[in-house]
Amino acid sequence: MGNLFGKKKATRVTEQDRAVLQLKQQRDKLKQYQKKITLQMQKERQLAKQLLKDGKKEKALLLLKKKRYQDQLLDKTENQISNLERMVQDIEFAQIEMKVFEGLKVGNDCLKKMHEVLSLEEVERIMDETHDSIEYQKQIDEMLAGSLTQEDEEAVLAELEAITQGEADLELPEVPGEELPEVPEQEPVREKERVKKKPEREMLAT
Repeated sequence: MGNLFGKKKATRVTEQDRAVLQLKQQRDKLKQYQKKITLQMQKERQLAKQLLKDGKKEKALLLLKKKRYQDQLLDKTENQISNLERMVQDIEFAQIEMKVFEGLKVGNDCLKKMHEVLSLEEVERIMDETHDSIEYQKQIDEMLAGSLTQEDEEAVLAELEAITQGEADLELPEVPGEELPEVPEQEPVREKERVKKKPEREMLAT
């Protein structure tokens, strides 16, 4: 029986990804340590107040000195956390720059291949042929335009207007709906005359 859920796509984990993960783990541990020290300092401060109320000044002073040392540890911890976060950002930004660089490299290779297919000489040849074709057509247009006088131009425009107007006004006649009357058949006159004149010709011939 095959895998019903399909195969998971393997993800590529680079050394940079592992480095970023380790830095984030160290940062999180420092934050947990920072939170622990802060809670402990708050408790010891309350305890120092109670010792002062109880007249135990020496013990209260000792707790305050310990608190001062812990304050310095918190400052160092904060600086380390900032350094770790800055390093994580630098690595992630470097990864982005690497992807941009790879994209530029692929684009540059693509442009090189296109330039190999279409060389500069080929582009210049096509542009020259296009320019020659445009100039040739322009000369033909100028020759056609120069061969007609002003009177010819007006005649052409008048004919165009007449054709346009004629197409707009042209209407076909309506087909009559009534049937045409029947015409009786009659022998053609010319045929009768030809038959009458035939005997006369025969008589003259004899």
